[in-house]
Amino acid sequence: MAVKILIKRKVPREKGMALLNLIGELRVRAVAQPGYISGETMRSIDRPDEYLVISTWQSIDDWKAWAASKDRAEIQSKIDEIIGEPTQYEVYDYPEKSAASLRSFKGWEGG
Repeated sequence: MAVKILIKRKVPREKGMALLNLIGELRVRAVAQPGYISGETMRSIDRPDEYLVISTWQSIDDWKAWAASKDRAEIQSKIDEIIGEPTQYEVYDYPEKSAASLRSFKGWEGG
């Protein structure tokens, strides 16, 4: 079952471009990983120093393998140095209810 990883980072404005460049490097490498589906990077309108990456993987095991890889750790350590604190991660999956029964609800996004 697909999972979504919400990755939150807070960075001073003057370091925003450096962060985005490193996130781009992570994405280039993630695309080649087994189970990677997609990723997107967003910045908060109300708090422009806060960034959110939403990364979608085919399974939690695929995500865990990437998260534990040396390839990722190398770039992640540079990101943590820029932001001055550990990156925050939250893992979500889709509810157990079948998509067919949820489609009747207004706002259902699939899954």
